[in-house]
Amino acid sequence: MNEDDLRDTLRSEMATSTPPPPMATTATLRAARRARSRRRTLWACAGSAATILAVAGAATMFTPDAGGHSPAGPAPQAAPPPSSKDTAQPWPTGPDGHPQEDRTARAGSRYDQGIRLLDEIISVVPAGYTAPENPANQPTDQKPLRTHQAQFEDKVNGVDVWGYMSSAALAKGERMGPLLVEVHTAGNQLPAEPCALARQFWGMQGECQVETVAAAQVGVVVRPGRDDRFDQWAAYRHPDGVVVFVAQGANLDDERPGLTTLPFSVQQLAALAVNERFHLQ
Repeated sequence: MNEDDLRDTLRSEMATSTPPPPMATTATLRAARRARSRRRTLWACAGSAATILAVAGAATMFTPDAGGHSPAGPAPQAAPPPSSKDTAQPWPTGPDGHPQEDRTARAGSRYDQGIRLLDEIISVVPAGYTAPENPANQPTDQKPLRTHQAQFEDKVNGVDVWGYMSSAALAKGERMGPLLVEVHTAGNQLPAEPCALARQFWGMQGECQVETVAAAQVGVVVRPGRDDRFDQWAAYRHPDGVVVFVAQGANLDDERPGLTTLPFSVQQLAALAVNERFHLQ
């Protein structure tokens, strides 16, 4: 076979063979777009998870007390067991001379500070409102009207950092809403900028403004974001490092009718955060 015969044979084979199907351009582009969309979704989910973990790590958490009170949201992580290298006791020493069983103080001076904080809350109940006491034989699944708690948070540079949280339901007739105060003693790692501090409260976000009380700058979230466990809250860091949060809401729970108006104005809420009655050590 010479060169001309070979060329003719190849042409004949190409003419009689079935051509490959054309490239499905539209289908290919659609598949590529779907893959890109999946990648973006995975990155968005990863970013959201990282944000949630960062907020959960920064947010201050209290473990449930005997009254069953606990902030909603992510559950606090159990403290890790003490390392073999630890020379200090795992928990602060209680009034009986032994380490506490967990973070919560159930007796002693720290426990008394939690009670004092509740008493101070009752003392600022505005005219026209009452702060009813917990009823006798209250069901365990019902939210208590008054709570108090003292909790060890951390040891920073050799200093014990404690948190106190107390709350009372403010009532006007049959309607109720919560008033809560949370105090963190000096040495805490919370931020200093007023609105950054306010947004650390339970990891909640919202529309924040800075209120001036005398010479103090107070961050006040006047409108919450998606997390609306409270309607407004104020945050103030004292010069000695003690941090005070004061939060109010119109609804105590789903079982009782809520207040039609909040007990305190924004400026009054800011003034409460600065008030020395809540400046606990």
